[in-house]
Amino acid sequence: MELKSSEQVPHDKHDELFKLLLETFFADFIDLFFPQVSRLMEREHLEFRSQEVITDVLDQEKHVVDILVETRLKGEEGLILIHVENQSQRLPDYNRRMFKYFARLYEKYQQKILPIVVYAHDAAVEEEDCFRIGFSFLDVLEFRFLKVQLSKEPWRKYVQSGNPAAAALMSKMNYNKTERVNVKIEFTRMLAHMRLDLARNTLLTAFFETYLKLNKAEEEEYRQRLPRELKPEEVRYFMEITTSYHEKGREEGMKEGMKEGMKEGIRAKAREVALTALKEGASLDFVMKITGLSKEELLEMQKELQQ
Repeated sequence: MELKSSEQVPHDKHDELFKLLLETFFADFIDLFFPQVSRLMEREHLEFRSQEVITDVLDQEKHVVDILVETRLKGEEGLILIHVENQSQRLPDYNRRMFKYFARLYEKYQQKILPIVVYAHDAAVEEEDCFRIGFSFLDVLEFRFLKVQLSKEPWRKYVQSGNPAAAALMSKMNYNKTERVNVKIEFTRMLAHMRLDLARNTLLTAFFETYLKLNKAEEEEYRQRLPRELKPEEVRYFMEITTSYHEKGREEGMKEGMKEGMKEGIRAKAREVALTALKEGASLDFVMKITGLSKEELLEMQKELQQ
């Protein structure tokens, strides 16, 4: 398996990327990995709760809950909270931490809580999905949670899914060194088929290329194979929305591509994504990169949010 070197991505940027991806494509993420939840979840009732801070006095640390979503389940009374954590570095006893987070959230909200962990680190060890306390004569507690361990997921399993969350997350899945170009070609094909707006395409591309950035030789192979392996209309559509991004590099390319290709409808979508990101506390630099909006525009939007 090819290691994706998550350690090279600053922790705060990793958190911002995953949080924005999962909030933008939350229903798609649930569809992808937890169909048993997706079948029951009422999509018209999805409300993201404000930032939640859990303080651990004994360990002298604070933890900001990644994502907390309020929803309803068909056929079940009452609200539920879906608590999603993404873990970029392997930590010992993370199952115990999840139990502590669950206990604090339940104590505060007194609602059913569905805990989910996205293990995004590259370690090969199998992660836990439960935490137990007991004796030889009595099982006191068995706390279970849903998990996704991306490094264990075979990327080819998702290429036909048509799922935007899958397209981005393939960059963190299980592939070997010789498959890197193949993964990006299939990502490109998925983007061409989904026909999303420019803002969402840019978010998916920014996420993907943060974790799977081809070297020069691989990029040349990718460019040569693209017209052979994709249909002409797929290549044309993809190049229309990403030419500037790939020619000028991630930071400048996203900005210029958004400026050149953005019409009023697309610009409205970019502002929508920016507002969501700013509400969640994303940095101005990060929001500038994924939307192409200027710093002045974002400062004005921040003022509006504070009023």
